[in-house]
Amino acid sequence: MKVVIVGSGNVATHLALAFLDADIEVSQVWSNNYGNALNLAIKVSAQAIESLNEVDNDADLLVIAIKDDAIAETLARLVHFKGAIVHTAGSVNLNVFGNKIKNYGVLYPLQTFSKDKTLDFRIIPLCVEANNYETLAFIKAVAIKLSDKVEEVDSERRKVLHLSAVFACNFTNHLYALAANLLAENDLKFDLIKPLIKETANKILTTTPKNAQTGPAVRNDEQTLKSHEAMLVKQPALLEIYKTLSNSIKKHN
Repeated sequence: MKVVIVGSGNVATHLALAFLDADIEVSQVWSNNYGNALNLAIKVSAQAIESLNEVDNDADLLVIAIKDDAIAETLARLVHFKGAIVHTAGSVNLNVFGNKIKNYGVLYPLQTFSKDKTLDFRIIPLCVEANNYETLAFIKAVAIKLSDKVEEVDSERRKVLHLSAVFACNFTNHLYALAANLLAENDLKFDLIKPLIKETANKILTTTPKNAQTGPAVRNDEQTLKSHEAMLVKQPALLEIYKTLSNSIKKHN
């Protein structure tokens, strides 16, 4: 089997490495930035190509792992590909393929990726979807070689998964950044709250989010809440976030 990777970012990198670990040949890598394509191609012993016109149209699978807004435009340049084409986006509907491609689907890894952070790909959920039974069976067979957690998820439910992931991951990480800024402004090290972050994440593995919730809002500790709000008076954006999240905690607990 030969796989073409379109993209060279975080998702593309981890998928390419997962194919390599599964003894599936990554034959070509393309990226808007040829240097990035070359770097990834070297890691997986593939050919870096400078143009989508160079794509091997006889390869078995082409994986599009680029920013969501560029998927439709990229597909228009791949109409001669004979194998199956999948995108890896959480919020892009299957209908993005339109009538341009014969066999297509989705291979969505539900995880946060950074190029330099090693992950065990076998425990990453892979959500799959396709336009026909044969292509779905093919995509599932490939996915099973990469991960032990493969599920069929249609476009609408996948969008819900992606939205949930934004709340659970992206927004949470942004709150870490805001906390780091507050600490730095007061000559305190972010390392001081890392054990707290670790324990918070670990708790959710054994209980529900509602049962794991702690803090002044869930206790209705109004004096502490007002004290915190007073500390943020000169930072209205943070104050608004603090009030919004505190009120949400009260409402849901």
